[in-house]
Amino acid sequence: EHSPYFLGIITKLTFNLGVNNWVQFSPLRYMLTLASVQPHVNTARKFEKRINKAAVGTAVKVIDKVYKDRDYARFYVLETIARVPYFSFVSVLHLYESLDIWRRADFLETHFAQTMNEYHHLLIMEDLGGDERFVDRFFAQHAAFAYYWLTCFLYVVSPRMAYNLSEQVEEHAYHTYDEFLKQNGASLSLERPPAVAANYYEDVNNLYDVFTRVRDDEGDHVKTMQDCQNFLEVK
Repeated sequence: EHSPYFLGIITKLTFNLGVNNWVQFSPLRYMLTLASVQPHVNTARKFEKRINKAAVGTAVKVIDKVYKDRDYARFYVLETIARVPYFSFVSVLHLYESLDIWRRADFLETHFAQTMNEYHHLLIMEDLGGDERFVDRFFAQHAAFAYYWLTCFLYVVSPRMAYNLSEQVEEHAYHTYDEFLKQNGASLSLERPPAVAANYYEDVNNLYDVFTRVRDDEGDHVKTMQDCQNFLEVK
């Protein structure tokens, strides 16, 4: 799979070479070339997914072990990290637009909306005391810093791999909150929602409602990441 940068270069080369050389660099020839290497591309994508799965699995094991029996601190770390890819996507998309390589206003709008959604998740976890310890803030912020640059690099080299990585992170977040709700539903139903959650969601009456909405948001992010991958598949 080629990045938007590569596709932009192909488009500019085709235009600059003129009509006489259009056949040589035509979209039809390009599509036929892609079809001839499709089996290799599929193998590469499977390999990328395996790498992502291994990376996410390792990170999950570390975080779950470190934050065992400290749910709100664990959620704070997860939300600090989970919102990072959307910053990366927006940064790279702005770069492409500034260099007149690729312009996707719909992608920018979608990913910015995702950053705002995750931002409110983070505010909720902070309100619940997840960021009380300095060591938790230090770990989360430095992990987010490293993850930001990793995702920027991935998004330039292989947008599909970057989207799949974010999909797997969000899928883990969905299942984490779903399990938390199943184990603590009764007690969560008795607790009032934080003010930031009540203002953001408006229709929540207790913490159970809040975490249900947060869980569902993560599920929506999973679907959006899948849609972005499907879009690149078509392109």
